[in-house]
Amino acid sequence: MTQPVTFLDTARRVIRQEADALGLLADSLGAEFTGAVETILAAKGRTIVTGMGKSGHIARKIAATLASTGTPAHFVHPAEASHGDLGMIGDGDVCLVLSNSGETPELADVIAYTRRFKIPMIGVASNPDSSLIRACDVALILPKAAEACGHGIVPTTSTTMTLALGDAIAVALMEHRAFTADNFRVLHPGGKLGARLTKVRALMHTNMPLVTAETPMRDALSVISDKGFGVVGIVDAQGQLTGIITDGDLRRHIDGLLEKTAGEIMTKGPMTITADALAEKAVARMDERAITCLFVRETADDGRPCGILKIQDCLRAGVV
Repeated sequence: MTQPVTFLDTARRVIRQEADALGLLADSLGAEFTGAVETILAAKGRTIVTGMGKSGHIARKIAATLASTGTPAHFVHPAEASHGDLGMIGDGDVCLVLSNSGETPELADVIAYTRRFKIPMIGVASNPDSSLIRACDVALILPKAAEACGHGIVPTTSTTMTLALGDAIAVALMEHRAFTADNFRVLHPGGKLGARLTKVRALMHTNMPLVTAETPMRDALSVISDKGFGVVGIVDAQGQLTGIITDGDLRRHIDGLLEKTAGEIMTKGPMTITADALAEKAVARMDERAITCLFVRETADDGRPCGILKIQDCLRAGVV
């Protein structure tokens, strides 16, 4: 007796079918892809991404990905474009137009507008003989692949390929522009991504608890109490950080503590972090050594502390 198809069977079939289609897409890319990226790079304005229906939803995501990775872009709804939003497309822009069939009627005015005003147009479709592909300056043809619905009517495989193609364009542009984590941080100041990209410099305190090796422990304890970090750093005459005193050091030297100097109690060569390191890296170091504070140096070669970072500050900022 034939076993019924389960939900899990369907899920695996759909995902594998779409994965196979992505492989076809990767193998099909050629000079036209390079031409599309170069066309966007040459544009002095924005990349306008448009599409109708499910292609419109994919277009919105592609526009958002481009904008967040260093390529100014926005989505224009083709139906709204016919009622005035064509004014959002200007001289110097480039249009990325998505349509699986290449015959979406709502795109006609956008296509005509780009042709009239000589605005470069990149078309994405599965039909190489479609109106969109015949009209565009650069054609990106999706390979023939059946939709995962099994009936050939629900945009599934085609939208997955289009989305992946948009990601490929965005990443190619990002790498060409040497778009860095710092750039990404500027465009993503909020949420988890922003927290993960926060630099130590943004969270550190510059009012540091510091004493010299000759400082009596009575005075060093006063600095620990006044600054509120639970530690004190030991610096030499040149301001170089040579040691640290933590609560563990205090416990180990409790007998006769007040008769000693900071240099006699300190742990030499404390772990530090640079100011431009990611706060996420600092948290990892503190977790590794089971400590709650790190002194901060301006550069790896500079032994002078420029700040101190508490793990609580990182946690409050959402860095975990």
